[in-house]
Amino acid sequence: MPNCDEDLNFTSDLDRKSEFLSFCFELFESTVQAIIIVVFLMCFLFRTVNISGESMLPTLKNNDKVLIWQCGYSPKNGDVVVIRRGEKLDVPMIKRVIAVGGQIVDIDYNSGSVMVDGKKVEETYTKERALWLKGDVKLPFVVSEGYIWIMGDNRNNSTDSRFSEVGIIPYKDVVGKAVFRLFPLERIGVIK
Repeated sequence: MPNCDEDLNFTSDLDRKSEFLSFCFELFESTVQAIIIVVFLMCFLFRTVNISGESMLPTLKNNDKVLIWQCGYSPKNGDVVVIRRGEKLDVPMIKRVIAVGGQIVDIDYNSGSVMVDGKKVEETYTKERALWLKGDVKLPFVVSEGYIWIMGDNRNNSTDSRFSEVGIIPYKDVVGKAVFRLFPLERIGVIK
């Protein structure tokens, strides 16, 4: 006569193995879904960028890691943007949008003031005023439609639209807007 206790133990072992396999499958499925979502977000909505250099001090420092919003983004005055390359410079860079198409940029190097359409831009984000790094672009400058004029926040240590090697930047070369500093942790936060 068969032992009922052994049958129950066997059934119980099968149930546990089945539950464990079900758990493993659900975990695998959830992990794959999470990876797909992250890849989608990082390819179409966001991207991370490591900052190299000091042209955006004090806003961004060398080795900061920032999150870039790229989906449907259109440049606006004051935004910090990542650019694929300049008009004549074939390296990526991160700078601040000072003017967009149709606007007139001028710089008073005596006071260090930047003006857009004849109005002084309030620049609480700069390290210092643009006093001595003048560049070779003739000012005042009318920004062409579909282009932006960019400058680094560290005005006296930035190669930007003031120099013909960078020039004005076509919208198509703007990767996106820097929206959030991810690293270092003590500086984590929204980029303004």
